[in-house]
Amino acid sequence: MSKNKNRKQAQNKRTKNPYSSPTSGSAAREQSKPSQQGLWLHGKHAVMAALENPMRKIKRLMVTKRSHDQYQEGLTKIHLQHRALHPEIATIEVFDKNLPTDAVHQGIALLTEPLPDAHMDECCTIIKGEKNLVLILDQVTDPHNVGAIIRSAAAFGAKAIITTDRHSPPESGVLAKSASGALEALPWVRVTNLSRALDQLATMGYWRVGLDGHAKQIIEEVDFGDNIALVLGAEGKGIRKGTADHCDGLVKLPISRAIESLNVSNAAAIALYVFSA
Repeated sequence: MSKNKNRKQAQNKRTKNPYSSPTSGSAAREQSKPSQQGLWLHGKHAVMAALENPMRKIKRLMVTKRSHDQYQEGLTKIHLQHRALHPEIATIEVFDKNLPTDAVHQGIALLTEPLPDAHMDECCTIIKGEKNLVLILDQVTDPHNVGAIIRSAAAFGAKAIITTDRHSPPESGVLAKSASGALEALPWVRVTNLSRALDQLATMGYWRVGLDGHAKQIIEEVDFGDNIALVLGAEGKGIRKGTADHCDGLVKLPISRAIESLNVSNAAAIALYVFSA
C-alpha cells in the first residue's frame, strides 16, 4: 500500500513539473557555453512571449530561485505546448553580469537572436471587409517609445510596424520589455527608403495619413476608410517634409493649447484607437 502511494506521489510530481529540473553552477554554464553572443531579453512578459514564439531560438534561459517558483506554472505550460525548456537557476550576480545595470529583469532572462525582418508584401496585404491598419515610424529612435508603440499597435490590431534600417532602434531587451510581449506578435518591417515604402503601401490600397501637430484637420473629422497607413514622426521634429509629401493627408489630435505635444507613444495609442474603431 505504501509503495503504491509513493509511486502515485512521484507520478503527480512529474505531471506538475514535467520539464527537466533547473540546472545551476558549472553544469548550467557548460550547457550554454557557446551561446553568449546574442540578444538578452528580460522581464516576465517579454521572455514568456518569446518562449512561446516558435521563431525564437533559445540559447540560454535564466531564472532566480524565487522567480522559478513564481513562474513554474507558466514555464510548465510552455514546455508542454510549445518546446522543451531547461531553465538555469542563477543568482542575482549572474543576472547583473549579463544584463545592463538598469535592467528590471523580474528574475527571468533569455539569451536569443533577433527575429528575422518581416516583409511588407507578406504582412500588409489588405483583407476586404476588415480594418487594415499599418503603422509607420519616421525616425522614432527611443527604444522605450518604440516598444510602447508596438504594444499599442498590437493591442489595436495593426498588421505591422514599419521603420527604416537607420534612425530607428534595434531589437533590444529594453524595447522588448516596453513592448510587454507584443514584439513577438507584431511583424516588424525594416526598409531602406521610407518614401518608397509609402508609395508601395499606396499601390497596395492604403491611405497614407500623417499625424502632425500643425495639421489643419482633426483626426476624428476625417474619414479615410478602412485601409490606413498611419505615419508618426519623432518627438520635437515630427514627420519629415519628404515623408509628409508622400502622405495623402495630415491630421492632428485635439489637445489643449496649454500642452504643445504628447509623447509619441501616447499619440500613437490615441490615433490607433481612432482608426481601429
